[in-house]
Amino acid sequence: MWPTECKTTMLKIPPATERKPPRLVPALATALVIGALAAVFSFEGCATMAIRPDSAHYRKPVVVKMTVTGYCNCRKCCGWRYTWYGKPVYEKSGKTKKVGMTASGVRARTGTIAADIKKYPYGTIVEIPGYGYGRVEDIGGAIKGEHLDAWFPHHADALKWGKKTLNVKVWLPK
Repeated sequence: MWPTECKTTMLKIPPATERKPPRLVPALATALVIGALAAVFSFEGCATMAIRPDSAHYRKPVVVKMTVTGYCNCRKCCGWRYTWYGKPVYEKSGKTKKVGMTASGVRARTGTIAADIKKYPYGTIVEIPGYGYGRVEDIGGAIKGEHLDAWFPHHADALKWGKKTLNVKVWLPK
């Protein structure tokens, strides 16, 4: 058969303006929305909600008037610098600094508190008005006595917090 004699049906492709975008299967879309909502509402509002004292491990709370400042992982807040070959070290001692790690060995995150561990040992839980709950996991060179340093993810947030004198609720470990 010659090509002129061949009868085939041609597919009609509508112009781009008439084409409709592919649609998600309604069940899949519903599942995605429900999953997203579950993820959002699984947090109870505050990032420090998981840090709560229990009576089995902590003494009764006491309210203490304290100076509370903010800090982050930056060089200004934590006193470190890079060496000429790019290694972070402490300014004063020159010892290696693990940026973002606390003195107790855990990664700094919202709820991390630096305190004078002679007065408030590691594991002490505090409730700071305007910040939330926190756990003492770090120390600081200028943190002595009734002074706490609350961790923030950004330097601007720590500066915005500033220096405040607040009545802080403190739960010491038993």
